[in-house]
Amino acid sequence: MSETSHENVSEKHLPSEQENGHGAVAVADDPFADPGLPPHEPRIQDIDERAAKRSERVVAMLFTASMLATLGFIASFVLVPVDKIIYVWPAGRIGALNFALGMTLGVALFCIGAGAVHWARTLMSDHELVDERHAISAEPDTKAKVMEDFAQGAKESALGRRSLIRKTMFGALALVPLSGVVLLRDLGPLPGDKLVHTLWSKGKLLVNENTQQPLRPEDIGVGSLTFAMPEGLEEDDEDFQQQIAKAALMLVRLEPDDIKDKRELDWSHEGIVAYSKICTHVGCPVSLYEQQTHHVLCPCHQSTFDLSDGARVIFGPAGHALPQLKISVNKDGFLEAQGDFEEPVGPAYWERRA
Repeated sequence: MSETSHENVSEKHLPSEQENGHGAVAVADDPFADPGLPPHEPRIQDIDERAAKRSERVVAMLFTASMLATLGFIASFVLVPVDKIIYVWPAGRIGALNFALGMTLGVALFCIGAGAVHWARTLMSDHELVDERHAISAEPDTKAKVMEDFAQGAKESALGRRSLIRKTMFGALALVPLSGVVLLRDLGPLPGDKLVHTLWSKGKLLVNENTQQPLRPEDIGVGSLTFAMPEGLEEDDEDFQQQIAKAALMLVRLEPDDIKDKRELDWSHEGIVAYSKICTHVGCPVSLYEQQTHHVLCPCHQSTFDLSDGARVIFGPAGHALPQLKISVNKDGFLEAQGDFEEPVGPAYWERRA
């Protein structure tokens, strides 16, 4: 070791070459002898408290930058419009929100990692140790040694003494999980009572799903199956899939004398009954109608409903009858709804509420 390599270090800080077995040299006639560890060289932070303070401030600065970046992430999520587009070289035109969220979260995570690495490399103990391999199963004295080593490591980390690092590290680690919490907002708004209501309302015309034309009673023959949707709902609408998933309707014309359920008969018009097309099992479209038995079948799991008896379940895993829509005819002779479904449509709703 040269005389100038530790010119600012007092002799008492220089380690002995034989300390902890360091400096062992391989025997000349045995090239495979254990060379041992090189002499330990202290870092500037180990011998100069001012350098240690500088490293402490660097680590604290990184943790503080992480906190600011996390707050920037949250602010970006709230303030940046989701449809705003910006130009970023060399990526080109990208969403401003995605860019802001990615940059701030990346900086927050990087600063925590960089702070931890700088802390470990400049302030924590860096003495080289040799630990012989031992059996996998831990003996009681080994467990005691582990706890002793842990306590020693905690002491050598100077976490208790470096209060600035401790406070900023805890602040960074406490704030960065908020990024994940904020992202939960993108799961969508709470459904509220959206499952309870559909587009059907009093006076809403029944429109043929295929022809897009309002339906008259004479358009539906006895024993036929017709699919309908509310007037005003267009396939080009942004929320078409969400709305049709609740409002899809099937119309079947029965002989009035074949209808067993009194409420079903009262809610029908000249034997035309209107039921939700959405199976109450897992939400598949019910579409297979058997004219002779008045049964309608869900093709997914074979749930079968009796349309002549309140659409009650007679087979399969569905738990509830299909909701019925009360209908009548307006002054122009078109079929119209008399309100919304009285119970929510869709699969297992009541189980979810319970």
